[in-house]
Amino acid sequence: MKPTRTALALTALFCLSGAVPIGAAAWAAGPTKTAVFAGGCFWSAEKAMEHLPGVTDVVVGYAGGALRNPTYDNHQGHLEAVKVTYDPAKTSYAKLVDGFFHNIDPTDAGGQICDRGPSYATAVFVSGEDETRTAQAVKGQVAKTLGKPVATRVLTGGTFWKGEAYHQDYAKKNPASYNAYRIGCGRDRALKAVWGSAAP
Repeated sequence: MKPTRTALALTALFCLSGAVPIGAAAWAAGPTKTAVFAGGCFWSAEKAMEHLPGVTDVVVGYAGGALRNPTYDNHQGHLEAVKVTYDPAKTSYAKLVDGFFHNIDPTDAGGQICDRGPSYATAVFVSGEDETRTAQAVKGQVAKTLGKPVATRVLTGGTFWKGEAYHQDYAKKNPASYNAYRIGCGRDRALKAVWGSAAP
């Protein structure tokens, strides 16, 4: 069946105006933002952050060090970290930071739960004054809520280096292996001890 003149005219109007008909798959998504966090084991940080409202993507890697092109076998000075892409129309940076804190033990200065050592320390990597103020405010509220000093640092963001492919989506690709690690580590039990009913 040939299109009517009206249909052709409407199609031309949409094309000229740059608009897209309702229901078309080409509707553009709103602009997204990114944030970087170090939450101990990046497998667990990735799994935790990708379930937060408004998060569209999470990538694991390394941040905070001076070494260029760090790898899992050689990332001295870096923290295991995650780069989180989120939709600011669906969540705020403050909510994202708060969600991050509720998925770690922020009082642990020596690593995270069963993962010990400098590369497993926790941090919020900030960019600009607004993020710095927000992260510090959330950190202060966490300290007040827990009644303990918070060891998680707020650091000025540097380069985020994407990790190896076999580390990306590890919990999804290797559920049995990851769950064995998580249970053996006692992560859920530890988070419950820190956060009580507010634990994820």
